[in-house]
Amino acid sequence: MDRPDPRHTYDRIADHFAATREHPWPEITSFVDEAPAVDLALDVGCGNARHAEVLAEAADRVVGLDASRGLLRTARRRAVERGFDADLCQGDAARLPVRPDRVDLAVYVATLHHLRPRATRVASLDELARVLAPGGRALVGVWSTTHDRFDATTGFDTAVDWTLPDGETVPRYYHIYDPDEFDADLGESDLTVHERFESSGNCYAVVGPGG
Repeated sequence: MDRPDPRHTYDRIADHFAATREHPWPEITSFVDEAPAVDLALDVGCGNARHAEVLAEAADRVVGLDASRGLLRTARRRAVERGFDADLCQGDAARLPVRPDRVDLAVYVATLHHLRPRATRVASLDELARVLAPGGRALVGVWSTTHDRFDATTGFDTAVDWTLPDGETVPRYYHIYDPDEFDADLGESDLTVHERFESSGNCYAVVGPGG
């Protein structure tokens, strides 16, 4: 199957995609609301910064990272319009540009499933473990086979089209996780899993650094 590059894909659809992503996910809002005030928070795959905005309420400093320059442009626009601060940078989720043991709070949702192959996904989870401070917490979320649009019970690769206003379709690569596979990748990584749950067709885990 064709495997479109996520960075180029989201550069093409950035403005339309961001316009449809106004509100933060309730799972992220609940996770951040339950966290104490922290020094540094990280949003991996920040998109239009809707979740970086939530993190800004709990952290003195927020770093938002995304592979797409187009999405980062929409994130900067949102930060100005909404009046919150976030340091936004282009980067690779499998090579986080953050020093070890620095991040107190992180969200990593709707991004891991765009990486390929599996070794890269696990390496990205290792990177999250590397940058989390002792006692730090992160919420990881991926699209899964529990979503009612999928009939499969085991994980698989696919392309999901995004339709632009002019009718053009842009394929987006996904690895759709099954819950056991998500657990296996977390277990293979350097993260410690504190909680696992499923919600709205996604698998989630609250994680911390290993050791």
